[in-house]
Amino acid sequence: MTLKLVIAEKPSVAQSIAKVIGAYERHDGYVEGSGYLVSWCVGHLVGLAQADAYEERFKKWNYEDLPIVPEDWKYEVASDKKKQFAILKELMFRNDVDELIEATDAGREGELIFRLVYYMAGCDKPFKRLWISSMEDSAIKEGFANLRDGSQYDALYQSALCRSQADWIVGINGTRLFSTLYNQKLTVGRVQTPTLAMLAERSSQIDTFKKEKYFNVHLSLDGMDVTKEKLFDEQEATRLQSACQGQMATVKSVKKTEKSVNPPKLYDLTTLQRESNRYFGYTAQQTLDATQALYEKKLVTYPRTDSQFLTEDMESTALAVIGLITEKLGFEAAPSPDIKRVMNNKKVSDHHAIIPTAELRKQSVQDLPVREQDILKLIAQRLVSSTAQKHCFVETEIVVECAGETFTTKGKVITEPGWKCVEDSFRKSLKSKEKEAVEEPVLPQVNEGMTYQPVQAQLTEHFTSPPKPYSEDSLLSAMETAGNQDFDEDTEKKGLGTPATRASIIEKLVKSNYVERKGKQLLPTKDGINLACVLPDTVKSAKLTADWENTLMQIEKGQAAPEEFMEGIVAMTSDLVKTYHFLSEEEKGRFSGFKPEKEQIGICPRCGAPIYEGQKNFYCSNRECKFVLWKETKFLAGMKKKLTKKMAVSLLKEGKVKVTGLYSQKTGKNFDATLVLDDTGTYVNYKMEFPRK
Repeated sequence: MTLKLVIAEKPSVAQSIAKVIGAYERHDGYVEGSGYLVSWCVGHLVGLAQADAYEERFKKWNYEDLPIVPEDWKYEVASDKKKQFAILKELMFRNDVDELIEATDAGREGELIFRLVYYMAGCDKPFKRLWISSMEDSAIKEGFANLRDGSQYDALYQSALCRSQADWIVGINGTRLFSTLYNQKLTVGRVQTPTLAMLAERSSQIDTFKKEKYFNVHLSLDGMDVTKEKLFDEQEATRLQSACQGQMATVKSVKKTEKSVNPPKLYDLTTLQRESNRYFGYTAQQTLDATQALYEKKLVTYPRTDSQFLTEDMESTALAVIGLITEKLGFEAAPSPDIKRVMNNKKVSDHHAIIPTAELRKQSVQDLPVREQDILKLIAQRLVSSTAQKHCFVETEIVVECAGETFTTKGKVITEPGWKCVEDSFRKSLKSKEKEAVEEPVLPQVNEGMTYQPVQAQLTEHFTSPPKPYSEDSLLSAMETAGNQDFDEDTEKKGLGTPATRASIIEKLVKSNYVERKGKQLLPTKDGINLACVLPDTVKSAKLTADWENTLMQIEKGQAAPEEFMEGIVAMTSDLVKTYHFLSEEEKGRFSGFKPEKEQIGICPRCGAPIYEGQKNFYCSNRECKFVLWKETKFLAGMKKKLTKKMAVSLLKEGKVKVTGLYSQKTGKNFDATLVLDDTGTYVNYKMEFPRK
């Protein structure tokens, strides 16, 4: 009997699939049954190797070695995942396995995860692709009934591979180039650097903003307030107030306009992350993690989507889910939900918009973690809102003339609440501090030609406001549209990163201490601002990065050549290295913020980064390196010695240091010796050399 090997991305997903296809027999690292073996990858099992895997000398960071561009790319298995990789490889090569089924997440990164494991294992057996947008049992069954040939996703894999290799080339070379120039670890990334530049630019706009005073002149007409706004000349504002005081005002026009606001679109990942931040203060990563957890619990559809529409065959599914939402969550849906307005096959590529699933019927929402409850209710509310009626109102604009100047006021009367009822009900049910929209005043009945006398005129003083710091909400929006103004209207725009990666980009900036969170605000740190200042426009360009993202999407569709994309990345990186090979003292002085506040005591023997003194050790400033000299060790303590700064300086410079007054536990006497640094690459040890007699 031959078997089919199903490879999922995570154990939880594998278990859900195994249950549906009838694989119940548990083994170490996989389950078996009904003609299937089901195993998993535990995320990224295989990744691009580090630079020193190509040449030993790349362990140290030297300008002379740049640019580092592999001719033949090397890959490595994550050290903590080697056991699972070995299990997968063994399963792939079992004689009774004749076919593989790729069941990793249906997207660019999921494709990369499977392919790298497949190629690293050296497997050449045929494979098919499971492509689903929901973890519901019915969706899994349908997916297995309609497996696609794996070759249909070769272009998607090439796009994912190009993204991965391009990030490696730009990151490795950019980071090493500017770190060696400024003698400090400076992290450069293809997407994170333009994102940091946007944050730094906004910070500069706020810091250099000069507020301006302006005045509004108000006329009080039997309780109705009409205004002349934003007069920056105080004398003119005062003159107008005096000219109107006690005079007659005449209504010149009363314009009533019927208006409507269409329901919002369904959620794609970025819009969901933005509104989650606005309502709950959740970060983009927290929202993605919660939505992914709901997806794996079969409660929502696939989260990493850039579509806000459903396919045209989902009408009955969406109607059934709306019924469940009203039953389980209490949202009041429209009597006849307009599903057709959220269906559009042309605007759904790989995955449709995020909506709840029919599994909601079986779930007690109160049993979910609070964050997952919030996200589920937010997604449910959006489906009900999106299929409700338009929000309709009559807007009235009144124009009044006094002392030769015009004053205006606006008000509106809602005629059909429509979808706003759902949104308002949801907002009121929350404990969030989100500000509710300020309602326009209800105006009295006014007719053209009416006069008011005497007029009461009042002057109010105001100041212009600086731009607001980015929040997770506004930064995601800016990332989504960055560089778009440089493209043609018919270009399918992608901005910085993708819906699946923007959250991780923000987290990397925070983790690298280039950005800090202050409430909902994302603020660049001093180091972040300095880095954005010293880096050239080439690596900060939102336009260039958005252009790359657009090309990656074209590669995914088979409309662009991967080789040409990579040639462009390599050419840009090489030009960067050639251009920035030297900094004058004047240039270095311009950015004194990068002069380390701590005294550098030496150079790391592993990677060449600066070594600084900590409270208990002497450590490498490159966090990925992990080289450290501890002041107190068992080895030195046995000889009644601690590692001093002077000793550490010599060890780092010469690889050894002469030490006097060492204590021998055997003889009880002191002795002198040379301490020699013995670094295994993982552990730092010492050897002893004794003077010849």
